[in-house]
Amino acid sequence: MANDDRTEKPTPKHRQRAREKGQVARSAELGGSVVVVAGLLAVSLMGPRIVQEGASSFREILGEIAHPGRATSAAGLSELMHSMLTTILITVGPIAGTCMVAGVVAGVAQVGFRPTAHVLKPDFRRINPASGLKNLLGPNLVFETIKTIAKVGVVAAFAALALLPGLTDLSSQVGISPSALGVLFGQRASSIAQHAAFAYLAIGLIDYAWKRHRHEQQLKMTKQQVKDETRQYGVSAEVRAALRRRQMQLARSRMMAAVPDADVVVTNPTHYAVALRYDGTRTAPEVVAKGKDLVALQIRRIAEENDVPIVPDPPLARALHQSTEVGQMIPEEMYAAVARVLAFVYRLAGRRRLAS
Repeated sequence: MANDDRTEKPTPKHRQRAREKGQVARSAELGGSVVVVAGLLAVSLMGPRIVQEGASSFREILGEIAHPGRATSAAGLSELMHSMLTTILITVGPIAGTCMVAGVVAGVAQVGFRPTAHVLKPDFRRINPASGLKNLLGPNLVFETIKTIAKVGVVAAFAALALLPGLTDLSSQVGISPSALGVLFGQRASSIAQHAAFAYLAIGLIDYAWKRHRHEQQLKMTKQQVKDETRQYGVSAEVRAALRRRQMQLARSRMMAAVPDADVVVTNPTHYAVALRYDGTRTAPEVVAKGKDLVALQIRRIAEENDVPIVPDPPLARALHQSTEVGQMIPEEMYAAVARVLAFVYRLAGRRRLAS
């Protein structure tokens, strides 16, 4: 179906089905940029404490290593491993935990917390070369190319803007202590990283806006799809069931109203009943009513009340009931059998007229 025909906004049901299949607007760039910004903020806020705790742990580890006798014993090795794990948790744990929480929050903020197992099912259409080539060579390729160039260019530009103003001041820092020089370079590095991270965040927001726009375009429906979905889901299941029952009742009433005009009713004799009419305007007799069990009983009752001949013929009744719908002419292979029944009925009617 051509995309030009998709001019209607998606219905809530259509959105729900797409979501259940894992089709959502999500930007990996936005998630990654949020993680980077959160990590930098965590380093800025917890950095001094992490450095102090880490330095203390490293001094403790180096102190243990300085005594080979203790370090090589079982108790010493256990204490050394414990100190190393503590150092790792102190230095890496807070930042890693912050980044993990930020990634989860960024994902939930984009698509909501509605996990689905549908995306885990194998789908060979995802590895279809034709679909993949279409995605690569379509409008998405242009945007992805521009985004990659912009990401590198903008991040580099913001980093340069943070770095260049401080280059002229480096000459005045000759002779400062190593600790002061370390603090200076740490501040400059933090400034560059923050400028680059926020530039990356801006690119992520633009990427998410594009992904959302593209997702909305893919979800659009044709007018016919909207009509079909409205008919299918526009009313409750109870109302649809009531409508079906009403339609069946009307159809049965029309069928029973045609029984008095039938020429013959072929029966099983109790389980099936098929009413036939042949007026000469059609090439073959027509089924005007059929049914089994209670419906067949009602057809026979109406036929008796209106003096319509009832002919027991179980094989023919079953065959007509199974192969022909109401309003259709009988199949060609049943012409001979039905002709015999009609001939019998017409002879019987002729005898009655002569007798009267």
